[in-house]
Amino acid sequence: MKPRRPGFALSAGITLLGASLMILLPLAALAFKAGHAKVGTFAALLGDPRVRTACLFSLGAALIAALFNLLWGSLLAWVLVRYPFPGRRLADALVDLPFALPTAVAGLTLASLYGPTGWIGRLLPFSAVYNQAGVVLALSFVSLPFVVRSLQPVLEELPRDMEEAAACLGASRWATLRRVVLPQLLPALLSGFALSFARAVGEYGSVVFISGNLPFRTEIAPLLIVVKLEQYDYDGAVALAVIMLTVSLLVLLGVHLLHRRFGGASRHA
Repeated sequence: MKPRRPGFALSAGITLLGASLMILLPLAALAFKAGHAKVGTFAALLGDPRVRTACLFSLGAALIAALFNLLWGSLLAWVLVRYPFPGRRLADALVDLPFALPTAVAGLTLASLYGPTGWIGRLLPFSAVYNQAGVVLALSFVSLPFVVRSLQPVLEELPRDMEEAAACLGASRWATLRRVVLPQLLPALLSGFALSFARAVGEYGSVVFISGNLPFRTEIAPLLIVVKLEQYDYDGAVALAVIMLTVSLLVLLGVHLLHRRFGGASRHA
């Protein structure tokens, strides 16, 4: 006899309906539009040096930003969880600021702070805006919370008795971190990295105000999509969107497979 689950059919139906309207339907519409694009649109896009450069730059800048956030976000999450200090709640709330701040406002703020006359930019020996460094800075800012929020719940539930046992057995702090703590954090680190990368790949609003939008230098793929839409090249815009979406989905799928592998290994350890 099958166990009864009161309300399961209704809740599952509402969940599937919401997922279909918000995720599946837009993706299906994009795939349908791409299927009706002109023959050779994808080949023409990939053969365009400007498009290739913008795509590679977007992916490379997103990768650098995700790796930076993986390091900085991990340290930030560790400090917020493990060390009580005055203003910790305020610092924890500020982590979510990129979620609430409009991306255009974020770009203007970063350009003002890190520009040649900004509070921080005037102290730097190099220019941090209107170049590739500015793009990485903007992408790091908007995608940092994904790493922190992925790690915090795991760190809060991480049992400290294993660390204390390792210390009693003579393990150094580095050895304890590498052999005891990191294996348990690895699934969360992979999830945070994947979400940060996927968020950075699709970022547009903050980048256009801080990159300079120079072709073959600081131009990103989302900007090219907007340019093609303004030129009424809908097939090219859809094809470029499909290419970037496919790359993001492949990255998320690969990280998900790694998550399952290392997550299962950590549970059986």
